[in-house]
Amino acid sequence: MTVFDETPMSVSDTKEDPKLRGSLNTFKLLFAVLAFNGPIVAVVSFLPLVVAFGNGVGAPSSFIACGVLVALFASGFMKMSKHIDNPGGFYSFVTKGLGRELGLGAAFLATVSYGFLYVAGYSLLGNYLQSLVRDTFHGPNIPWQVLAVLVLVVVSVFGYFNVEFSARTLTVCMVLEGLMIVAYDAAVIGRGGANGLSAHSFTAHNIFSGNVGLGLLFAMLCLSGFEVTVIFRDEVKDPDRTISRATYWFIALIGIGYALSMWAFVQAVGEADAVAQSQLDPTGTSLGTFRAFTGAVSTDLVTVLVCTGTFASMLGLHNVLSRYVFNLGVDGVFSRRLGVVHHRHGSPHLGSFVVSTVAAVATLIMILVDTNPKTVYAPLSGGSGYGFILSLSITTVAIIVFMNRQRPANTTMWHRIVAPSLALVGLGGVLVMATKNIGVLVGDSAGVVTVMLTLLYGALAAGIVWARLLKRTRPQAYAKIGRQ
Repeated sequence: MTVFDETPMSVSDTKEDPKLRGSLNTFKLLFAVLAFNGPIVAVVSFLPLVVAFGNGVGAPSSFIACGVLVALFASGFMKMSKHIDNPGGFYSFVTKGLGRELGLGAAFLATVSYGFLYVAGYSLLGNYLQSLVRDTFHGPNIPWQVLAVLVLVVVSVFGYFNVEFSARTLTVCMVLEGLMIVAYDAAVIGRGGANGLSAHSFTAHNIFSGNVGLGLLFAMLCLSGFEVTVIFRDEVKDPDRTISRATYWFIALIGIGYALSMWAFVQAVGEADAVAQSQLDPTGTSLGTFRAFTGAVSTDLVTVLVCTGTFASMLGLHNVLSRYVFNLGVDGVFSRRLGVVHHRHGSPHLGSFVVSTVAAVATLIMILVDTNPKTVYAPLSGGSGYGFILSLSITTVAIIVFMNRQRPANTTMWHRIVAPSLALVGLGGVLVMATKNIGVLVGDSAGVVTVMLTLLYGALAAGIVWARLLKRTRPQAYAKIGRQ
């Protein structure tokens, strides 16, 4: 029986909108969104880039600053989430604050942004697994294309079932990653780094050294994931409390944890050599410090965890994208068949099927043109990061407008004006830096930059145009956008 044979009655036959089912608690939800972020991958491959091309030895301060910025955003974001009953993420928030046109534009923008990272990840993970099997385990040289397709199949199977099914696997992955990162930080601190420990990373001289703007931009990208907690609203216990707790736990763990790991990395390499070595070989330098302070066996374990962490991140992205497709199906923006819930698993199985199909087509194209996975991943992940910052900025404006129009009883001036306004100033600055340094994110090719910006801003514009078309041709569907 095919996936289409297992659907219950259509959305139009039900009196109430269908809802996904689940019983995630705070920690299961936390691990699900941590997996989306990919902590071990960030520590090994991304954090050294902040030292190399950001503010050098002062890089840990960038993570603290961006952690504060995200916490300011979350202050209004979490208060507003209590007044949004549907799990549409940025889609629902922007619709609630700025109207249906911009709301649908935000939905398309978020879907494209997350989609960039999602379709690029399979080829990259296939490449990682090829290296793991061949170089670490001294096994056969399996083509990355075969491994990428295998991972896609596994993720698709997980995505078909209830989110609880994924949560168990993600929890195991995140616990192992967390233990490895803690062990590394403890080993560096316990052994006094390369030349003794110091707090020079937090002096004004080092904080404002190098390219501070790029440092903040890279750090901001490392904090992505906290915003997807609201996507799982229908699948958690006591959503008002669970989502808020998981969000703030995420911000604290990632913001403080990455700042600590970044500082440990600088100490492990040595402050005098950290920038030069990171510029020469960011990932190799990071793995070298793991080997020096935690041993060769742990380095092999890190290599394994990078693969499992990337898999967990792909599964997290798949779950988020499936729920965006599901919500757009429920609202009639896409086919209403995509807005049905599996009668047994309570999952967005048809939305998951669509997401898997898009990934399969994209992966097949990359295989046919013999693409270098790393060459593809860089511009697509950079485009995804730019879209993330743009989405946050638009959502912040929506929060300010909604809070001051509705003035919810459970909010104060801090939630309505102060915190979101400060967040908007910070995010606006980061967006300006991202635009000025777009070449660093997606590659220096003018053609690639143009394509990425056209796709992102084009997705936002397409959503606005589509909403206006619905208003004229299908007013019932238009009225249901965002379910406000």
